[in-house]
Amino acid sequence: MLDLLNQHRTIRKYTDQQIAPELLNQLLETACRASNTGNMQAYSIVFTTDSDLKKQLAPAHFNQPMTIQAPIVLTFCADFNRFTKWCEQRDADPGYDNFQSFMATAIDALIAAQTFCIAAESVGLGICYLGTTTYNAREIIDILKLPKLVVPITTLTVGYPDGLPDQTDRLPLEAIVHSETYKDYSKEDIDNLYNEKENSDFYKQFVLENKKETLAQVFTDIRYSRKNNEFFSDKFLTVLKEQGFLK
Repeated sequence: MLDLLNQHRTIRKYTDQQIAPELLNQLLETACRASNTGNMQAYSIVFTTDSDLKKQLAPAHFNQPMTIQAPIVLTFCADFNRFTKWCEQRDADPGYDNFQSFMATAIDALIAAQTFCIAAESVGLGICYLGTTTYNAREIIDILKLPKLVVPITTLTVGYPDGLPDQTDRLPLEAIVHSETYKDYSKEDIDNLYNEKENSDFYKQFVLENKKETLAQVFTDIRYSRKNNEFFSDKFLTVLKEQGFLK
């Protein structure tokens, strides 16, 4: 299993081979065995195979081709709608229309999503996370007809890989892991931890193509700019209020 996990690749191109419904159900059952807060399972998974619906979802995901090309698109949602209704129908007073509850259900949705990914890769499927879900949550809510107290958190495309891309780089373990307590980074630490990434031919070309001086500038000025971060933050907070999580 460790070897499998260490071979993870993001798959953005898929063959025409369809995923058998029985296999999809097995993968979903595995995902739903994942750890979750209080065993409430306060999340939902919407899978989309209909080509028209995938085309409707594509603009919300910045028209990334795999949204349409993948045989299945899965949207993992924070969902306190179902649990709240159960409480109300059992003469219990639910108190899940708040940010704490949103965080709990969002975390549980992500744990289920990652469990699905591990299960899918173990049977030869490839996956790709779409980080655009919270950017355009309102549009996805409308397309998938999500009610109050349901918010999309992340999206996966899944299918049989059409080719095997190179693995993406990762920072060294010492950049991520802290022993006992957090050890803050000195200037020298930062230089050492990012040295290999910054000096790789791939990222040097990346900087040139984006007409920047440093790799960090590509992230701050182009990929994840302050302007965009603040815009999509405001947009998502509005969604949380509209969906009933922030009164």
